[in-house]
Amino acid sequence: MLVESDSSLVTRAQAGDNEAFRVLVERHSRSAFKLAFRLTGNEQDADEVVQESLIKAYRQLHRFESRATFSTWLYRITANCAVDLLRSRPRGHEPLEGLTVNGEPVADISAVANTPAADRLVFSGQVQQGVRDALAQLSDRERMAFLLRHVEGLSIEEISQQLKLKTNATKHSIFRAVRKMRVALEPFVK
Repeated sequence: MLVESDSSLVTRAQAGDNEAFRVLVERHSRSAFKLAFRLTGNEQDADEVVQESLIKAYRQLHRFESRATFSTWLYRITANCAVDLLRSRPRGHEPLEGLTVNGEPVADISAVANTPAADRLVFSGQVQQGVRDALAQLSDRERMAFLLRHVEGLSIEEISQQLKLKTNATKHSIFRAVRKMRVALEPFVK
């Protein structure tokens, strides 16, 4: 069975085919959720961000241009919605529930060995908790900038656009986040 390309589905959806848009949603909502969760730090906010992102994508589908892929376009909408949600919150809201790397929860990343020693498992759990605690101590802007740069791999310019900051402010946010993370994680470095 041939899988229809995103480009073809977008063309059909732009012509009013709701089924085509439904297929796009099914195809990309999981990765949008993973991004939203990494940026917001909790499941409820990630769900809210994804719903808002999909509504915006549907309403703005007529503005989609083929210069980018649909997934990249939706990714940007999702990141912007996450930024907007975090901006709307007062400082110091709920701490992070978890962190994911390459789409996998840090708590679920297995150790290098298939059957790690008990002390290695304990240390791994301590490091994971240390990372979660360190990320929770960052401001929303620092956490977003850090994760977009070091987990998502976005460029400084892309992060600046996402966070609506000047390039130097973005660089400073990333620098402060890295410095804070190094200090918080220093006890785990041998």
